[in-house]
Amino acid sequence: MEITGPLTHQIRNVLRLKPGDRVILLDNSGWEYQVELGEVSRERVAGHILQKRLATSEPRTKITLYQSLLRARAFESVLQKCTEVGVVGFVPVVAARCIISSLEDIGEKRIERWRRIILEAGEQSRRARLPALQPALLLPQAWEEASRGGLTIVPWEEAGPGMPVQEKSNSLRSLLSGAQPRPFSVNLFIGPEGGFTPQEIDQGQRYGAVPVTLGPRILRAETAGLVAAAAILYELGDMG
Repeated sequence: MEITGPLTHQIRNVLRLKPGDRVILLDNSGWEYQVELGEVSRERVAGHILQKRLATSEPRTKITLYQSLLRARAFESVLQKCTEVGVVGFVPVVAARCIISSLEDIGEKRIERWRRIILEAGEQSRRARLPALQPALLLPQAWEEASRGGLTIVPWEEAGPGMPVQEKSNSLRSLLSGAQPRPFSVNLFIGPEGGFTPQEIDQGQRYGAVPVTLGPRILRAETAGLVAAAAILYELGDMG
């Protein structure tokens, strides 16, 4: 097995690995390889595959996070931490209260940085498959896309008795414990700073989205996705 490109710098200069050291390499298709290094130079790293096996790091529950756009560092933190916890896909969303009001405001340089953050977080957490970064969508488009498959969940700080939407909300736990059959695909919608508007929640319900509460405390927009994703994976048996 031979490695070239930026990964050689990480192996040689960051991890300071030497010939004879053993590493685990992932191919982004679900396989992992135990490799004994034979050559470590500036231009290439070569090694011998000792074992090939299916990786066990990927959750059975496939969560796609529809994250409303946030301030730069906050959104990047969401990508990093939710990659680590096990989210399988990200869809940036433009909602009414987002600091970005149009898809044209999302430049290619920003998208490349997001991809790099996902890659680095995936390597750190030993993900067998990198989460997919999908093109950004306006919220109405996102509701429609999510309605094509899976359980759509939207934590909302105004959810609860007397909420101004079509149905009384559930707690996240009660929704998942009562779901039959077990949902293997979950679309998780998280609002921007200030949250989704009642009109946006009403629109989401028309596409089958289920508003839920995450408890009595109000979470920041950059925290809610991580907490909800971890809770979903735990409740559905994907956290060990």
